[in-house]
Amino acid sequence: MTEKVCVLRLGHRPERDRRVTTHVGLTARALGAEGMYLASEDKNIKQSIDDVAERWGGNFFVETGVGWKKCVNDWKADGGVVVHLTMYGVPMTSAIEEIKKHEKVLVVVGAEKVPADIYNMTDYNVSVTTQPHSEISSLALFLDHLSDGKNLNLEFPDADLKIDPCERGKRFKD
Repeated sequence: MTEKVCVLRLGHRPERDRRVTTHVGLTARALGAEGMYLASEDKNIKQSIDDVAERWGGNFFVETGVGWKKCVNDWKADGGVVVHLTMYGVPMTSAIEEIKKHEKVLVVVGAEKVPADIYNMTDYNVSVTTQPHSEISSLALFLDHLSDGKNLNLEFPDADLKIDPCERGKRFKD
């Protein structure tokens, strides 16, 4: 059963992808991942996500300037598997049960065209659909299926801010 999940973000272009990469990290955090490795140097991404984690709770980490090949190799050397989300992969619904058997999963999410090497270095190339769509939605659906929906209601006990769910309006818990 999967106990540790992290995300590796490839191809981040600071001038174009800042908002999307931030949302990749926020999605990973909200759905139970422990952290995100960013294969680019962008301290603003780290600062934004660290700020959210500080206010909303959790121990999510962001490491920037990561060499992606070393990250993948180190993850595998430590007994983890690497899953690349791509619309060219095998259907998620066919692969997810096998992936769930692994304790450590590194999810690779690309921005621009990913290096061809990634397809051979990863253990699984998985498609959430075979249609173009957002890497954020792919990550969210993958993490949801990986946790069997259990992470949709995660609570972070050390949060300064907590939502009090309500049908209308916006309420915070005291």
